Amino acid sequence: MVNPTAPCPTAKRILVVTGLSGAGKSTSLRTLEDAGWETVDNLPLVLLDRLLAAPVPAGHEAQDHRPVAIGIDSRTRGFAADTILSAIAALRKRTGYQVEMLFLDCSGSVLEQRYAETRRRHPLALDRPASDGIARERELLEPLRRTAEHVIDSSDLTSNALQQAIRQRFAGSFESTLTLLSFGFARGVPRNADLMFDMRFLRNPYWDETLRPLTGLDPDVRDYVMADTLFEAAVGQIEKLLITILPRYSEEGKAYVTIAFGCTGGRHRSVCVTEEIAERLRRAGFSPTIAHRNLESIQLDAYENRRQAKKEIAQTEIEGRGAHSP
Repeated sequence: MVNPTAPCPTAKRILVVTGLSGAGKSTSLRTLEDAGWETVDNLPLVLLDRLLAAPVPAGHEAQDHRPVAIGIDSRTRGFAADTILSAIAALRKRTGYQVEMLFLDCSGSVLEQRYAETRRRHPLALDRPASDGIARERELLEPLRRTAEHVIDSSDLTSNALQQAIRQRFAGSFESTLTLLSFGFARGVPRNADLMFDMRFLRNPYWDETLRPLTGLDPDVRDYVMADTLFEAAVGQIEKLLITILPRYSEEGKAYVTIAFGCTGGRHRSVCVTEEIAERLRRAGFSPTIAHRNLESIQLDAYENRRQAKKEIAQTEIEGRGAHSP
């Protein structure tokens, strides 16, 4: 027999986020928003139906299926535990909605310490000690705590640990946005790189006049760079490192991860390595975006020629010293 009150598999998910002030409601809502939820904080209850009935703007139909997290606490206009429970019960009777409640709890001593550290006043004790407001709010919210499907006690949780708990419970599989960037050291290092690899130890196609006008996107350049005896040893180690650590970035909730590969001009070796690493990461199940910062930059001939001249002078000096040796 089918249970008529059971949520439809395609029902729009609504999570009411509430709890004690200072227990982590704002952090939880930000974490859910980063995970793709639509979030609203301190929405007056009289506007709840209007929010859910609001039409989706043209071109954003896909967002209509995003789950919604609604933050409610003692500061919300018209707040009363029985009113909130009645509103949730009414929503659950409608078809197309899966409604749950998350209650964020915390010990009074920890809350007092947090208010002392942030020098903020408790919303229910503006002219009294924070402990008075905490006790009053706990009493007001107790009916919500008893009926909540999810209760998280943040007493012993850092902000980062709370974010992880929220992601594990509500966000499903969170994946950082991964960008692989090639660049030229001659034009400065990228400021937003989380990891940076210097590929200037690989042999340089610039010194081959037939390859110089080409880039790391051309097969001849890639063949030349990848023929270096150190290429596979180095790139293979980088591949293993990234496959090992990238999941941890996602677990930590890092929204954007940029891995940069540099060479002198940013047109040959770094481009080749970036493309190769991207291909290997895709085979491993990642979805990197590629950006070549200096691919279209004018080749820095003067810079390269100075480097070559210095190398030739140094080599000449070494040979000269060798010729005068006994």
